[in-house]
Amino acid sequence: MQKTYYLETYGCQMNVADSELVESILKREGYCATQNMHAADAIFVNTCAIREHAEEKVHSRLGTFHKVKKERPEVIVGVLGCMAQNLKDELLENKPYIDIILGPDSYRSLSDIFSRKTKYNGNVVDTKLSRFEVYDDLFPSRKEGVNAWISIMRGCDKFCTFCIVPFTRGRERSRSVESIRQEASEAVANGFVEVTLLGQNVNAYGKRGLIKPVPFHELLYRVAAVPGVERLRFITSHPKDFTRECIAAYRDIDTLVNHLHLPVQSGNNRILKEMRRMHTIEEYIGLIDELKTTVPDIALSTDIIVGYPSESDSEFEDTLALMEKIKFSSSYMFSYSPRPGTPAQNFPDSVPQSVKSERLQKTIDMQSRLTREQGQKFLGREVDVLIEGRSLRPGNDFRGRNAQFWSVNFTGDRERIFPGDMAKVVVEKFSGHALKGRVLSVNRGGKQIIVESEMPVPTR
Repeated sequence: MQKTYYLETYGCQMNVADSELVESILKREGYCATQNMHAADAIFVNTCAIREHAEEKVHSRLGTFHKVKKERPEVIVGVLGCMAQNLKDELLENKPYIDIILGPDSYRSLSDIFSRKTKYNGNVVDTKLSRFEVYDDLFPSRKEGVNAWISIMRGCDKFCTFCIVPFTRGRERSRSVESIRQEASEAVANGFVEVTLLGQNVNAYGKRGLIKPVPFHELLYRVAAVPGVERLRFITSHPKDFTRECIAAYRDIDTLVNHLHLPVQSGNNRILKEMRRMHTIEEYIGLIDELKTTVPDIALSTDIIVGYPSESDSEFEDTLALMEKIKFSSSYMFSYSPRPGTPAQNFPDSVPQSVKSERLQKTIDMQSRLTREQGQKFLGREVDVLIEGRSLRPGNDFRGRNAQFWSVNFTGDRERIFPGDMAKVVVEKFSGHALKGRVLSVNRGGKQIIVESEMPVPTR
């Protein structure tokens, strides 16, 4: 009887991509996926340690896995990823029922671990960080969809004072261009039409780990040239490494979406210096201005931390002022929480939790207004939407994203439109954080297959 595994993933897109690598390894070992943890032979959770809330969710979930372990002692329970790397000692001490603890650079050892577990009892721990591991020759096992996450590098060298990533994922190192292009080609062959290049700091690609350095903008051109890649995206960038050549790539590459996620974290220079962000607000604004000049309709998103140690009321107001100036289409907003092992953990935290919560709410309110203002600009416009699947919203048939990475829900013929098609949609409404409209035409592989005149008149 074939053995089965159950896998849950928490955290960022990098964790999603890592889970796809893990699934590839597990399937190679003869395991198949199951959605029933109570019947699985192995249970894994791929974890995130970026913020305290993410860890709390994992701890709660591990309690559930413990109950399964009590019922079925033979089941293998494994913790993977950043929490495994950062909290291995705590996990070993407080959760002895965990069989396997693997850091992000140790997934290859799963094969050996399974053979060891059949011979020996006890925990198996492998959290050694590598200067070289990029899983260059290991391609992921992807589920159905239109977007393929492709990890182009691992680690980070920036060492921002609040961030645990360099300690959980190690130093920067890059995959070869050839391996990345091959993975993109295989993804296209398997029906994926969109490629998203991943890294903790993608625009530092090529600086470490390659025999011959290749700058990130050159990689963009080479991946865009892979036949069948209809849309190209990348996350996440750092302002320090974002070059004029990257800006030019937005102008030159038709398939590169008009969206950039560029974390700023704070709108105040003193706080940025305390965070060790390596850029000023003036430099950030200058970069954005140059980008908007080159790509006038580009949509911008960012990360913001409020309540950083010693942040004053006026310094927080600088962040709101920056948001107003840039007019981000969306933001990932958090109140500061110390992460074990980071420099900021030792900073005096003079901002009360009540003040952090108040500032976070003001930031959320500001972004909600900006999102609404940016979304309303699309009303009456025609947009190209990559169809991702059936819509979950009442009154709509399909969902997808436009070139500015806005979510778009729209009506259309369910019998003739499929995920991966490119639809031209007229936007008729903005609701929540999504655009709504109706389809005018659909292209599949560059060929128009449906026009508005063929569509029934909407009755709802």
